[in-house]
Amino acid sequence: MNAPRLLVLQPSQSDPLAKLGDWLEAEGIDLDLVALKDEPAPENLDGYQGVVCLGGEMGALDDLDHPWLADARRLLSSAVSKRLPTLAICLGAQLLAAATGGQVRKGPQGPEVGVLLVAKRDAAAADPLFADLPFTPDVLQFHNDEVHLLPPGAEHLAASPKYPNQAFRVGESAYGLQFHIETTPEIVLSWAAKDPESASCARAHHFDQEFLEQAHRDFEEVWQPFVGRFAKLVRGELLPALGSGTQLPLV
Repeated sequence: MNAPRLLVLQPSQSDPLAKLGDWLEAEGIDLDLVALKDEPAPENLDGYQGVVCLGGEMGALDDLDHPWLADARRLLSSAVSKRLPTLAICLGAQLLAAATGGQVRKGPQGPEVGVLLVAKRDAAAADPLFADLPFTPDVLQFHNDEVHLLPPGAEHLAASPKYPNQAFRVGESAYGLQFHIETTPEIVLSWAAKDPESASCARAHHFDQEFLEQAHRDFEEVWQPFVGRFAKLVRGELLPALGSGTQLPLV
């Protein structure tokens, strides 16, 4: 039996697959990575059993400077319509929201940066990926924009005090995470060095090497099993969420 194949859309070299790639490959998933800045996106999703879309420093609608963002939104829209398991992270989550009728904007409360908590919402209790998460898992935040309005029919799965739309599901199996779960301490430190203005919004010790190493051990304990459940969804070993048949406006 052939291994399931995921299309991985990478908008920026600054946000690689990192730990997420390790976890997916450990689950026997084949990864087809497309660096959107350097190579064309595929025309369609034929031959793929799922999609991952990573983060980046650009905005979800910055098509003038990054015209390939339209390709990312098109493929995410197609993934939802085809009911392919999809995991979209940070910018990826914003692209997923924009592709399916939601709204993205610059966060009016400024950057959200650091090792912070998100809280599960009521709908998470019935979700196949979120149900087994702790109620307030640790995550890595590093973003300036927010998903202001969720797509019509989306399930709201997690929130933070600063920006409420932290995690959501569109359709039965397309997930957007505003936060990061894939990073390493070195990646986070590189972001802080490149964007010291945003980094200054976090508590200073959040960029200490020892603190970040412990935080990433905590991330792994929670989020590797989450990715394992996503892999089961891709393999067809886990049923998608029920009651998600709403027809969405795919834009």
